[in-house]
Amino acid sequence: MTWFYLVLAGIFEVVWATTMKLSEGFSVLTYGIATAVGMIMSFVFLSLAIKQMPLSLAYPIWTGIGAVGSIIVGVILFHDQIPNITWVFIIMLIVGIIGIKMTAGH
Repeated sequence: MTWFYLVLAGIFEVVWATTMKLSEGFSVLTYGIATAVGMIMSFVFLSLAIKQMPLSLAYPIWTGIGAVGSIIVGVILFHDQIPNITWVFIIMLIVGIIGIKMTAGH
């Protein structure tokens, strides 16, 4: 269940980052509220995960999921242009997250 909470925390990090962009500087109320809710949910699920998992593992995985997820949303939803070489580093991030999961013993 710990990993489930951690993945949900990462997903909600992507949600709040995305809705913050859509809020246009918090001038669109519904997206501003969605940002706040996403932040709260992200922190709630992270706090549940770190009850059973060391912070030294949970935090980098949480931020990694948020980073990779935000990149993917940016490319798909906002048509962000990512240089080809940057994709190599994004893949390295994903490999790092998987590697931490596989070797963490949790």
